[in-house]
Amino acid sequence: MRRRAESQIEEVAAVTQRLAVLLSAGVSPVSAWGYLVPEASSSPAEGVSQRPARPAAPEPAAARIVRAAAQAGTRGESIADAVAEEARTLGGQTGDAWLGLAAAWDVATQAGAPLAACLRELAASFRALGQVHRDLTVALAGPAATAKMVMALPLVGILFGSVLGFNTLQTLFLTAPGLICLAAGSLLMVAGARWNARLVRSARARDPAPGLVLDLTAIGMNGGGSVARARALVRSTTERYGIGGAESEGAVTRVLALSTRAGVPAAELLRSEADQLRRDARSEGQRRAATLAVTLMIPLGVCVLPAFMLVGVVPLLLTILSSTLRSF
Repeated sequence: MRRRAESQIEEVAAVTQRLAVLLSAGVSPVSAWGYLVPEASSSPAEGVSQRPARPAAPEPAAARIVRAAAQAGTRGESIADAVAEEARTLGGQTGDAWLGLAAAWDVATQAGAPLAACLRELAASFRALGQVHRDLTVALAGPAATAKMVMALPLVGILFGSVLGFNTLQTLFLTAPGLICLAAGSLLMVAGARWNARLVRSARARDPAPGLVLDLTAIGMNGGGSVARARALVRSTTERYGIGGAESEGAVTRVLALSTRAGVPAAELLRSEADQLRRDARSEGQRRAATLAVTLMIPLGVCVLPAFMLVGVVPLLLTILSSTLRSF
Protein backbone atom coordinates (compact mmCIF):
# COMPACT_ATOMS: atom_id res chain seq x y z
CA MET A 1 0.00 0.00 0.00
CA ARG A 2 1.30 3.39 -0.93
CA ARG A 3 2.39 5.42 2.04
CA ARG A 4 1.09 8.89 2.59
CA ALA A 5 3.11 11.91 1.49
CA GLU A 6 3.62 13.18 5.04
CA SER A 7 5.25 9.85 6.03
CA GLN A 8 7.59 10.09 3.06
CA ILE A 9 8.51 13.66 4.02
CA GLU A 10 9.40 12.28 7.46
CA GLU A 11 11.80 9.93 5.64
CA VAL A 12 13.47 12.93 4.03
CA ALA A 13 13.79 14.50 7.50
CA ALA A 14 15.27 11.27 8.88
CA VAL A 15 17.88 11.02 6.11
CA THR A 16 18.77 14.69 6.55
CA GLN A 17 19.16 14.25 10.33
CA ARG A 18 21.36 11.18 9.90
CA LEU A 19 23.59 13.01 7.46
CA ALA A 20 23.94 15.86 9.95
CA VAL A 21 24.93 13.47 12.75
CA LEU A 22 27.49 11.67 10.58
CA LEU A 23 29.02 14.94 9.40
CA SER A 24 29.18 16.23 12.99
CA ALA A 25 31.12 13.10 13.92
CA GLY A 26 33.75 13.91 11.30
CA VAL A 27 32.58 11.68 8.44
CA SER A 28 33.24 13.15 5.00
CA PRO A 29 30.20 14.22 2.95
CA VAL A 30 30.73 11.50 0.35
CA SER A 31 31.21 8.76 2.95
CA ALA A 32 28.14 9.95 4.89
CA TRP A 33 25.85 9.10 1.98
CA GLY A 34 27.63 5.77 1.55
CA TYR A 35 26.96 4.78 5.17
CA LEU A 36 23.24 5.37 4.62
CA VAL A 37 22.99 2.99 1.64
CA PRO A 38 20.88 -0.03 2.70
CA GLU A 39 22.90 -3.23 2.96
CA ALA A 40 22.24 -5.84 0.26
CA SER A 41 20.43 -8.94 1.42
CA SER A 42 22.67 -11.93 1.98
CA SER A 43 22.76 -14.57 -0.75
CA PRO A 44 21.43 -18.12 -0.02
CA ALA A 45 23.88 -20.74 1.12
CA GLU A 46 25.27 -23.10 -1.50
CA GLY A 47 23.70 -26.53 -1.78
CA VAL A 48 20.51 -25.52 -0.04
CA SER A 49 17.40 -25.82 -2.16
CA GLN A 50 15.49 -22.61 -2.41
CA ARG A 51 11.99 -21.81 -3.46
CA PRO A 52 11.58 -20.00 -6.78
CA ALA A 53 12.57 -16.41 -6.26
CA ARG A 54 9.74 -13.96 -6.10
CA PRO A 55 9.90 -10.80 -8.18
CA ALA A 56 11.90 -8.18 -6.31
CA ALA A 57 9.83 -5.45 -4.73
CA PRO A 58 10.48 -1.92 -5.98
CA GLU A 59 13.23 -0.21 -4.03
CA PRO A 60 11.87 2.48 -1.66
CA ALA A 61 12.31 6.03 -2.85
CA ALA A 62 14.57 7.01 0.05
CA ALA A 63 16.90 4.02 -0.53
CA ARG A 64 17.05 4.71 -4.26
CA ILE A 65 17.93 8.38 -3.77
CA VAL A 66 20.54 7.65 -1.10
CA ARG A 67 22.15 5.04 -3.37
CA ALA A 68 22.22 7.47 -6.31
CA ALA A 69 23.81 10.19 -4.15
CA ALA A 70 26.46 7.82 -2.81
CA GLN A 71 27.35 6.60 -6.29
CA ALA A 72 27.56 10.16 -7.60
CA GLY A 73 29.86 11.15 -4.75
CA THR A 74 32.10 8.14 -5.40
CA ARG A 75 32.40 9.10 -9.07
CA GLY A 76 33.17 12.72 -8.18
CA GLU A 77 29.87 13.99 -9.60
CA SER A 78 27.45 16.42 -8.02
CA ILE A 79 25.57 14.79 -5.14
CA ALA A 80 22.89 17.48 -5.25
CA ASP A 81 22.23 16.90 -8.95
CA ALA A 82 21.96 13.14 -8.39
CA VAL A 83 19.40 13.64 -5.61
CA ALA A 84 17.47 16.13 -7.74
CA GLU A 85 17.39 13.79 -10.73
CA GLU A 86 15.84 10.99 -8.67
CA ALA A 87 13.49 13.43 -6.91
CA ARG A 88 12.01 14.59 -10.21
CA THR A 89 10.91 11.04 -10.96
CA LEU A 90 8.89 11.03 -7.72
CA GLY A 91 7.06 14.31 -8.19
CA GLY A 92 4.46 15.60 -5.74
CA GLN A 93 5.19 16.78 -2.22
CA THR A 94 7.75 14.06 -1.57
CA GLY A 95 9.73 14.95 -4.67
CA ASP A 96 9.68 18.62 -3.65
CA ALA A 97 11.08 17.71 -0.22
CA TRP A 98 13.98 15.78 -1.79
CA LEU A 99 14.57 18.69 -4.16
CA GLY A 100 14.75 20.91 -1.09
CA LEU A 101 17.47 18.69 0.38
CA ALA A 102 19.34 18.77 -2.93
CA ALA A 103 19.10 22.56 -3.05
CA ALA A 104 20.28 22.92 0.55
CA TRP A 105 23.23 20.62 -0.09
CA ASP A 106 24.16 22.58 -3.21
CA VAL A 107 23.83 25.99 -1.54
CA ALA A 108 25.79 24.95 1.56
CA THR A 109 28.54 23.39 -0.54
CA GLN A 110 28.95 26.40 -2.80
CA ALA A 111 28.66 28.95 0.03
CA GLY A 112 31.11 27.10 2.26
CA ALA A 113 28.54 26.85 5.05
CA PRO A 114 28.92 24.15 7.72
CA LEU A 115 26.93 21.26 6.31
CA ALA A 116 26.15 19.55 9.62
CA ALA A 117 24.52 22.58 11.23
CA CYS A 118 22.62 23.46 8.07
CA LEU A 119 21.28 19.93 7.70
CA ARG A 120 20.12 19.84 11.33
CA GLU A 121 18.10 22.99 10.77
CA LEU A 122 16.76 21.63 7.47
CA ALA A 123 15.72 18.36 9.15
CA ALA A 124 13.71 20.35 11.69
CA SER A 125 12.07 22.24 8.81
CA PHE A 126 11.13 18.97 7.09
CA ARG A 127 9.62 17.60 10.30
CA ALA A 128 7.53 20.76 10.64
CA LEU A 129 6.53 20.44 6.99
CA GLY A 130 5.46 16.83 7.54
CA GLN A 131 3.33 17.99 10.47
CA VAL A 132 1.67 20.60 8.24
CA HIS A 133 0.69 17.95 5.68
CA ARG A 134 -0.41 15.55 8.43
CA ASP A 135 -2.69 18.14 10.02
CA LEU A 136 -4.18 19.00 6.65
CA THR A 137 -4.78 15.33 5.82
CA VAL A 138 -6.61 14.83 9.11
CA ALA A 139 -8.69 17.96 8.58
CA LEU A 140 -9.67 16.88 5.06
CA ALA A 141 -10.52 13.29 6.01
CA GLY A 142 -14.07 14.10 7.11
CA PRO A 143 -15.11 16.22 4.11
CA ALA A 144 -13.49 13.79 1.66
CA ALA A 145 -15.30 10.83 3.23
CA THR A 146 -18.59 12.75 3.03
CA ALA A 147 -18.03 13.41 -0.67
CA LYS A 148 -17.45 9.70 -1.35
CA MET A 149 -20.49 8.66 0.69
CA VAL A 150 -22.98 10.94 -1.04
CA MET A 151 -21.80 9.68 -4.44
CA ALA A 152 -23.40 6.33 -3.56
CA LEU A 153 -26.89 7.80 -3.14
CA PRO A 154 -28.17 6.84 -6.65
CA LEU A 155 -27.16 3.20 -6.08
CA VAL A 156 -28.97 3.28 -2.75
CA GLY A 157 -32.09 4.42 -4.59
CA ILE A 158 -31.89 1.49 -7.02
CA LEU A 159 -31.40 -1.03 -4.21
CA PHE A 160 -34.26 0.52 -2.25
CA GLY A 161 -36.64 -0.05 -5.16
CA SER A 162 -35.50 -3.67 -5.51
CA VAL A 163 -36.03 -4.30 -1.80
CA LEU A 164 -39.58 -3.02 -2.10
CA GLY A 165 -40.21 -5.65 -4.78
CA PHE A 166 -40.26 -3.40 -7.85
CA ASN A 167 -38.16 -4.27 -10.90
CA THR A 168 -36.59 -0.84 -11.22
CA LEU A 169 -33.55 -2.25 -13.03
CA GLN A 170 -35.70 -3.44 -15.91
CA THR A 171 -37.37 -0.04 -16.13
CA LEU A 172 -34.03 1.72 -15.97
CA PHE A 173 -32.21 -0.35 -18.61
CA LEU A 174 -34.94 -1.68 -20.91
CA THR A 175 -37.29 1.26 -21.40
CA ALA A 176 -36.77 4.54 -23.25
CA PRO A 177 -37.70 6.78 -20.26
CA GLY A 178 -35.43 4.68 -18.03
CA LEU A 179 -32.49 4.99 -20.42
CA ILE A 180 -32.99 8.76 -20.59
CA CYS A 181 -32.96 8.92 -16.78
CA LEU A 182 -29.87 6.69 -16.66
CA ALA A 183 -27.96 8.82 -19.17
CA ALA A 184 -28.88 12.11 -17.48
CA GLY A 185 -28.12 10.70 -14.02
CA SER A 186 -24.76 9.32 -15.16
CA LEU A 187 -23.75 12.68 -16.60
CA LEU A 188 -24.71 14.40 -13.37
CA MET A 189 -22.75 11.85 -11.33
CA VAL A 190 -19.62 12.31 -13.46
CA ALA A 191 -19.93 16.08 -13.15
CA GLY A 192 -20.45 15.80 -9.39
CA ALA A 193 -17.45 13.50 -8.94
CA ARG A 194 -15.17 15.85 -10.88
CA TRP A 195 -16.53 18.85 -9.00
CA ASN A 196 -15.92 17.14 -5.65
CA ALA A 197 -12.38 16.12 -6.64
CA ARG A 198 -11.57 19.66 -7.74
CA LEU A 199 -12.86 21.10 -4.46
CA VAL A 200 -10.78 18.63 -2.43
CA ARG A 201 -7.64 19.36 -4.50
CA SER A 202 -8.10 23.10 -4.06
CA ALA A 203 -8.23 22.65 -0.28
CA ARG A 204 -4.85 20.90 -0.13
CA ALA A 205 -1.53 22.60 0.48
CA ARG A 206 -0.67 25.05 -2.28
CA ASP A 207 2.98 25.58 -1.37
CA PRO A 208 4.51 22.10 -0.93
CA ALA A 209 7.47 23.49 1.04
CA PRO A 210 6.58 26.81 2.73
CA GLY A 211 9.60 28.76 3.94
CA LEU A 212 12.14 26.65 2.04
CA VAL A 213 13.67 29.55 0.11
CA LEU A 214 14.13 31.50 3.35
CA ASP A 215 15.88 28.49 4.89
CA LEU A 216 18.13 28.23 1.83
CA THR A 217 19.00 31.92 2.05
CA ALA A 218 19.90 31.51 5.71
CA ILE A 219 22.13 28.56 4.76
CA GLY A 220 23.80 30.65 2.05
CA MET A 221 24.54 33.41 4.55
CA ASN A 222 26.07 30.96 7.04
CA GLY A 223 29.01 30.65 4.67
CA GLY A 224 30.10 34.18 5.55
CA GLY A 225 29.49 35.67 2.13
CA SER A 226 27.59 38.83 1.33
CA VAL A 227 23.81 39.03 1.22
CA ALA A 228 23.90 39.66 -2.53
CA ARG A 229 26.05 36.59 -3.16
CA ALA A 230 23.84 34.40 -0.96
CA ARG A 231 20.71 35.57 -2.74
CA ALA A 232 22.25 35.07 -6.17
CA LEU A 233 23.36 31.56 -5.20
CA VAL A 234 19.92 30.63 -3.85
CA ARG A 235 18.18 32.10 -6.89
CA SER A 236 20.42 30.11 -9.24
CA THR A 237 19.85 26.89 -7.29
CA THR A 238 16.07 27.25 -6.98
CA GLU A 239 15.75 27.99 -10.70
CA ARG A 240 17.84 24.94 -11.58
CA TYR A 241 15.81 22.64 -9.34
CA GLY A 242 12.45 24.26 -10.03
CA ILE A 243 11.49 25.22 -6.47
CA GLY A 244 10.48 28.50 -4.85
CA GLY A 245 8.76 31.39 -6.57
CA ALA A 246 8.12 35.12 -6.64
CA GLU A 247 6.32 35.07 -3.28
CA SER A 248 9.34 33.50 -1.59
CA GLU A 249 11.65 36.09 -3.13
CA GLY A 250 9.39 38.83 -1.81
CA ALA A 251 9.44 37.33 1.69
CA VAL A 252 13.26 37.19 1.63
CA THR A 253 13.41 40.84 0.54
CA ARG A 254 11.12 41.94 3.39
CA VAL A 255 13.09 40.02 6.01
CA LEU A 256 16.44 41.35 4.80
CA ALA A 257 15.08 44.89 4.83
CA LEU A 258 13.93 44.41 8.43
CA SER A 259 17.34 43.00 9.35
CA THR A 260 19.06 46.05 7.89
CA ARG A 261 16.78 48.51 9.70
CA ALA A 262 17.00 46.72 13.05
CA GLY A 263 20.67 45.79 12.79
CA VAL A 264 20.07 42.14 13.74
CA PRO A 265 21.47 38.95 12.14
CA ALA A 266 19.55 38.17 8.98
CA ALA A 267 19.93 34.39 9.20
CA GLU A 268 17.97 34.14 12.46
CA LEU A 269 15.23 36.38 11.09
CA LEU A 270 15.02 34.25 7.94
CA ARG A 271 14.62 31.03 9.93
CA SER A 272 12.03 32.66 12.18
CA GLU A 273 10.05 33.87 9.17
CA ALA A 274 10.25 30.40 7.59
CA ASP A 275 8.80 28.88 10.78
CA GLN A 276 6.04 31.47 10.71
CA LEU A 277 5.21 30.61 7.09
CA ARG A 278 4.86 26.95 8.04
CA ARG A 279 2.56 27.82 10.95
CA ASP A 280 0.51 30.02 8.63
CA ALA A 281 0.31 27.19 6.09
CA ARG A 282 -1.02 24.86 8.79
CA SER A 283 -3.67 27.35 9.90
CA GLU A 284 -4.66 28.17 6.33
CA GLY A 285 -4.98 24.48 5.49
CA GLN A 286 -7.26 23.88 8.45
CA ARG A 287 -9.37 26.87 7.42
CA ARG A 288 -9.69 25.55 3.86
CA ALA A 289 -10.66 22.13 5.20
CA ALA A 290 -13.41 23.67 7.34
CA THR A 291 -14.66 25.62 4.34
CA LEU A 292 -14.61 22.46 2.23
CA ALA A 293 -17.18 20.81 4.50
CA VAL A 294 -19.63 23.55 3.45
CA THR A 295 -18.72 23.91 -0.22
CA LEU A 296 -19.14 20.17 -0.80
CA MET A 297 -22.85 20.72 -0.29
CA ILE A 298 -23.01 22.61 -3.61
CA PRO A 299 -22.26 19.64 -5.92
CA LEU A 300 -24.45 17.53 -3.63
CA GLY A 301 -27.46 19.75 -4.29
CA VAL A 302 -26.70 20.54 -7.93
CA CYS A 303 -25.55 17.12 -9.20
CA VAL A 304 -25.84 14.22 -6.77
CA LEU A 305 -29.39 14.72 -5.49
CA PRO A 306 -30.84 15.25 -9.01
CA ALA A 307 -28.96 12.11 -10.13
CA PHE A 308 -30.47 10.25 -7.17
CA MET A 309 -33.93 11.35 -8.27
CA LEU A 310 -33.32 10.37 -11.91
CA VAL A 311 -31.71 6.99 -11.24
CA GLY A 312 -33.33 5.91 -8.01
CA VAL A 313 -36.73 7.62 -7.65
CA VAL A 314 -38.07 8.23 -11.17
CA PRO A 315 -37.60 4.58 -12.34
CA LEU A 316 -39.34 3.45 -9.16
CA LEU A 317 -42.29 5.75 -9.87
CA LEU A 318 -42.39 4.59 -13.51
CA THR A 319 -42.41 0.94 -12.37
CA ILE A 320 -45.25 1.59 -9.93
CA LEU A 321 -47.19 3.51 -12.56
CA SER A 322 -46.76 0.78 -15.23
CA SER A 323 -47.78 -1.94 -12.73
CA THR A 324 -50.87 0.04 -11.79
CA LEU A 325 -51.89 0.58 -15.42
CA ARG A 326 -51.41 -3.12 -16.26
CA SER A 327 -53.70 -4.11 -13.38
CA PHE A 328 -56.69 -2.29 -14.96
